Amino acid sequence: MAAPLTGYTVVDLSTGIAGAYCTKLLADGGAEVVKVEPPDGDWLRSWSASGVTIAPGTDGALFSFLAGSKRSIVVEPRDADDVGLLNRLLAAADAVVWSPGSSVAQAFTPLEIRSNHPHLVVTSITPFGLDGPWRDRAATEFTLQAWSGGIIGLGRGVAERAPVHVGGQVGEYLAGAYASAATLAVRYLGRGDLIDLSVLESQILGLTYYPVTYFEMLGRPWRDARRPTVPGVAAAQDGLVDLGCGTAQQWFDLCAMVGHPEWIDENSPLTITEQANIHADDIYAWVRSQPADAIRELATAFRIPNAPVANGANVTSLDHFQARDSFMRNPRDGFTQPRHPYRMRPAQLREPGPAPRLGEHTVQYRAASLTPRPAPTSDRPAPHLPLSGLRVLDLTTFWAGPSCTHFLAMLGAEVIHVESTGRPDGTRLIAGIPVTEEQWWERSPIFAALNTNKKGLTLDLQSPRGRELLHRLIATCDVVAENFTPRVLDSIGLDFAAVQSIRPDVVMVRMPGFGLDGPWRDNPAFAYVIESASGVSWLTGYADRTPFEPYSVGDPNAGVHALNALLLALEHRRRTGQGVLVEAAMVDAALNIAAEQVIEYSAYGELLERDGNRGPTAAPQNLYRTNEIDEFGRLDSWVAIAVSSDQQWGRLCDALGSPAWATDPALSTAAGRRADADRIDEHLAAWCADRTGDQIVVALWDAGVPVAKVLQPHRQTEIPQLDARGFFEVVDHPVCGPARLSTVPMRMSGGPCRFHTQPAPLLGQHNHELLTELGLTDAEIAQLEADGVIGQAPR
Repeated sequence: MAAPLTGYTVVDLSTGIAGAYCTKLLADGGAEVVKVEPPDGDWLRSWSASGVTIAPGTDGALFSFLAGSKRSIVVEPRDADDVGLLNRLLAAADAVVWSPGSSVAQAFTPLEIRSNHPHLVVTSITPFGLDGPWRDRAATEFTLQAWSGGIIGLGRGVAERAPVHVGGQVGEYLAGAYASAATLAVRYLGRGDLIDLSVLESQILGLTYYPVTYFEMLGRPWRDARRPTVPGVAAAQDGLVDLGCGTAQQWFDLCAMVGHPEWIDENSPLTITEQANIHADDIYAWVRSQPADAIRELATAFRIPNAPVANGANVTSLDHFQARDSFMRNPRDGFTQPRHPYRMRPAQLREPGPAPRLGEHTVQYRAASLTPRPAPTSDRPAPHLPLSGLRVLDLTTFWAGPSCTHFLAMLGAEVIHVESTGRPDGTRLIAGIPVTEEQWWERSPIFAALNTNKKGLTLDLQSPRGRELLHRLIATCDVVAENFTPRVLDSIGLDFAAVQSIRPDVVMVRMPGFGLDGPWRDNPAFAYVIESASGVSWLTGYADRTPFEPYSVGDPNAGVHALNALLLALEHRRRTGQGVLVEAAMVDAALNIAAEQVIEYSAYGELLERDGNRGPTAAPQNLYRTNEIDEFGRLDSWVAIAVSSDQQWGRLCDALGSPAWATDPALSTAAGRRADADRIDEHLAAWCADRTGDQIVVALWDAGVPVAKVLQPHRQTEIPQLDARGFFEVVDHPVCGPARLSTVPMRMSGGPCRFHTQPAPLLGQHNHELLTELGLTDAEIAQLEADGVIGQAPR
């Protein structure tokens, strides 16, 4: 069976991970991806996260993973014949993915491509976007994490040390996944467009938890101090284990599991995080006294989220991943890599093929007869929003699932969010609003930020009448999405076969934490255990202590990957008329954004390790304290500095006034700077300690050095770049009042100009409207409410 994007041609003018991952996802979907490189090739061909030297004429393993199934042609932008070849290729393509960084990309800019080839969907990936006051500023993954608030946002770290970034390069992968989803969504318009994606905005959505909305609605930040999650990642008798308490019930169960039921206090004024910190020493002592496997077995019995802590060396040996065949051999170079981040049937993704050698297909494309795509017609009818006309039944809860369906709603789909009065969406319950306050369940800023443009319906799915109404509603929907553990839908008989018997061409998106099979199938899965099980946690933190859970990436990363899978499934349905089951397991998506760990270990025998705020892409790279007292009264303000080239090092030296230590010839290369990282950090720390963050940013950014203030995330609205791009929109909620909400990380030339059209629905707000559409009378609806099948307040 042909993959969904068979016949779809994408020209890849990007360099680095974000663009490569975007086009990898498109290639996995069946697209013909033609990678256009300058004569010296993409720099990623010669790069390794572990610093291994890549021999001339060979490719780094990460490149081979990201470039699977693609073609490669070489273009010299000063050669007229090469320019002609690229223009013929652009004329015959459907889409272009572009990022700055190569001589070819600089010669063919997004605006020029869009102007010369108006039929194309042109997706641009840049640190800050193509317009706005920061559009030309230097940045790296690390400095963007600082600007986003993602370094300090969820209190990751310990108070006595600097906060820590999320290890690896998760922001690049998130940006690539968003870019792919945006490209697929705009494809539905049937006309060209320019998609302007910002990596900073992708990181805000992936590394912070709607902090601006939280702050404006509740008047306080999500966290005001750094403290480790307890238990989080802890040392057992024989290794590391991750245990988490995402709900009060899980905390109560943990108390019972460790033999201290007297700690349970349902009326405590403290949060479960604060209660856990009080008893941290006793909890860690209990964990140290037990074997890791025994702890996990007991935690699973108690329904407490848990996972082993994976890294590049051990992840392939974990029983769940072996049972699910989660890894494969690279088809060209033989190292181990993750399989696709999602699965589907009967639609099929393309099995990864070998990555191309530099210029391997140049001769083939020179000789090819490339047929230009027809020019778009101005009178062709098309909806203003890409997904107008799509109807989605949203059975998701918390963050991962709703973030997927929220993107659909903001791009025009009609999304019906189903809850019950007995089990409302979990995000309604985590704002810390006293139940004595009027309509407390409507005051969650997280729910308000995640569910705009949706309709709200309550149904008791444990009742026969509720299930019967759900079946009638399914018959009217194109998509059904859910993110429960598999046993939940099994218990109400709502698997894919049952859904397809109601609506044969339905696309059903299932988002279990660990997948629909395997020994961990029914384990509860919150973001933090997904991060540990996949390896993301392993690289986050300091080398001399257990890792920190990022506590943020697992959910939105799962959401954007499920979105990609859903859009591919819809393309398959458009071509064949068939319904599709999508299995978008959270852990499969996380394995892909942590891919370089298993790749580096299997290819080179190198185990990537966490190293505080240092990393493989820049030297020096670290956080440095400024002389400012923060808004909480602490000397705890920081800047991020990352030098990613020898040229930038020279600029940094100039900005510092060329002190003798900085002009040491041994520091003129990245290898020399890595070898002397401690001495460089001492000098930079001393220089920053006498200055404010603004002074440091002005001095270094004007010199072209990547630098950032480490923002508290609720201060994101103070970033002028976000204001210029309209990233936040004010939405007036009927209970909470007006607040700023984040949108999507891209702007599209075809619109919309505004993404939020309606506030998040009140509980059961659209019961009458939706049930009337199903043919129910007012009397029948009233009886449903009397029977508790529907309602507008929690039971």
